[in-house]
Amino acid sequence: MSARGMNWLDSADDDEDEDGPYAAYADHAVRQRPNPKANRPRTKRRPEHADAVTGMVTAVDRGRYTALVEAGADPEDPSERSLLAARARELRSTAIVIGDRAQLVGDTSGDEGSLARIVGLEERRTVLRRSADDSDRLERVMVANADQMLIVIAAANPEPRVRLVDRYLVAAYDAGIRPLLCITKVDLADPEPFLGHFAALDVPVFRSARGSEPLAEIRESLAGRTTVFVGHSGVGKSTLINALVPEAERETGRVNEVTGRGRHTSSSSVALRAATPGAAGGDSGWVIDTPGVRSFGLGHVTSEGILRGFTDLAEIIEECPRGCTHLEDAPDCELDAAIADGRLDAAGALRVDSLRRLLK
Repeated sequence: MSARGMNWLDSADDDEDEDGPYAAYADHAVRQRPNPKANRPRTKRRPEHADAVTGMVTAVDRGRYTALVEAGADPEDPSERSLLAARARELRSTAIVIGDRAQLVGDTSGDEGSLARIVGLEERRTVLRRSADDSDRLERVMVANADQMLIVIAAANPEPRVRLVDRYLVAAYDAGIRPLLCITKVDLADPEPFLGHFAALDVPVFRSARGSEPLAEIRESLAGRTTVFVGHSGVGKSTLINALVPEAERETGRVNEVTGRGRHTSSSSVALRAATPGAAGGDSGWVIDTPGVRSFGLGHVTSEGILRGFTDLAEIIEECPRGCTHLEDAPDCELDAAIADGRLDAAGALRVDSLRRLLK
C-alpha cells in the first residue's frame, strides 16, 4: 500500500479515537451491556414475603404438598384449613418433608383448585434421617419436628429383630427424639424374652394383641406431641394407626407364609391428627405413619451418635481406656471385661454384639 493510503487510514483511526464522526460508535464508548430481549436485568434480591402464612406439611405427593394452617395462624382468615402447595424455585434443592413448618404465599384459601406456594421453611427442632445402607453417607430426611418415635414390632409373624430395633434406637437418640416401644401380636408368642434385651433402657413399652390394643395408654403418650411410627413390614403398624385414628383408613396387609416377611402397604408418609374424646380441642397430638422397611441404614450417623443409642452400656464404656474403639480387637476394652466377670448377662452380651456391628 502506498504511503498516501497509509496516511489516510491513520487519519481515519485518529478521527474515530478522538472527535471524528464515528466517535459515538467506538467500542470503548459503550457502557451498557447488550440486552437483546429488552427486559429488565435480573436481580438477586428476593421478596421478603412478610404476608406469608405458616402451615404444617402433612402429606407429600409427587411435587405437591398438603399443609394444614392452624386456626388463628392467618389474621385475614383465622379458620383452620388444609391447602395444596408447590415449592418455589429457590427451594428446588431443599428437601421438604412431613412435619416441616412451611411459609406459604399465593392462594392460601384452601378452596378446590387453589394452589399455594412454599417460599421458606422454619428452622427444624428435630430431624429424623436414614440412609440406604451403612456404606451410604448420603442421608435421607424422613420426618421433621417429631418429638417421639414409636417403634412397632411383632412378637411373632414376622419374628422380631433385635438389631433392627437397635438401629431405630440409635436413629432416635441421634435425632434427639424420645423412643417408645410397642410390641404387637403378643397373643402369638411370649414377648418377654425379646423385651429382655432392652430391659435396662428407660423406654416405655406397650404390649398389644388384636382386639385388646392398649389404645388409652398409647393415646396418653401421644397427647400434645408429634410421634413418628416406624416398624418392619407386616408388624401391624397400619392396624394400630387405624385403631388410634379411625378416619385414617391406612391400608393393611398380611405376612407371607413362605418367607415370613410382610408386604409393604404404606407407600408414603402422612401426618394424621389423633383425637381423644374429652381432650382440649379434641387434639391429642399428631401421628406420622411411615412406609414399612426391612433395613434402616445408619451410614450418616457418627460413632458418638451410635454410642448414644446404647445408654444401658454407657457406664461401662466410660471405664474404657481413652481412644478405645469398643470393637472385638480393641485392647483392654471394658465391655469384654464386663462380659467375662458377669456384669453383663447374655442379653447384655447381645447388646455389645449389636453395638460392635453398628460401629463397624
